[in-house]
Amino acid sequence: MRVKTHIFVASLLRRVFASGGYVAVLRKGAEEAGAIFIRHRTRLGTETLYAPAPQSFFEEDGDSIRKFEVRLRDAEAETIDGALSSEIRFDPDCWIVEIELDDCSHLLEVVTDTGAGR
Repeated sequence: MRVKTHIFVASLLRRVFASGGYVAVLRKGAEEAGAIFIRHRTRLGTETLYAPAPQSFFEEDGDSIRKFEVRLRDAEAETIDGALSSEIRFDPDCWIVEIELDDCSHLLEVVTDTGAGR
C-alpha cells in the first residue's frame, strides 16, 4: 500500500527544508491518492518537471515507493506552466509542489527509460 499523498508531501517538505532549500505546495489535491507533480527550480533559472512514473515502472502490486519521471528538463517557466495547466485539466485532484534547490535527486525516486531508479 502506497503512503498517502498528504503524508508523502509533508515528508518531502521537511526533507527539502533540512537540505537548505525552499519548498511550497502550489496546489493541494486529493489527500489519499492524488498524483504529485514537482516543479524543480535552480539558481540558474532552469526548471524541471517531475511527474508520476507510469505503472510499468512498478515491480509489483505491493510496490509502495512513489516513483517519478522527468517530464520536462531545463525548460522555461512558461513551458512548465503550460504542462501543469494541461495536467490540472486532466486530473483536478493532482498536487503541485515547487522546490527551489540546486539538486533534488536525493529526494525523489526518479526512473529512467530502462526502469532503473535514480
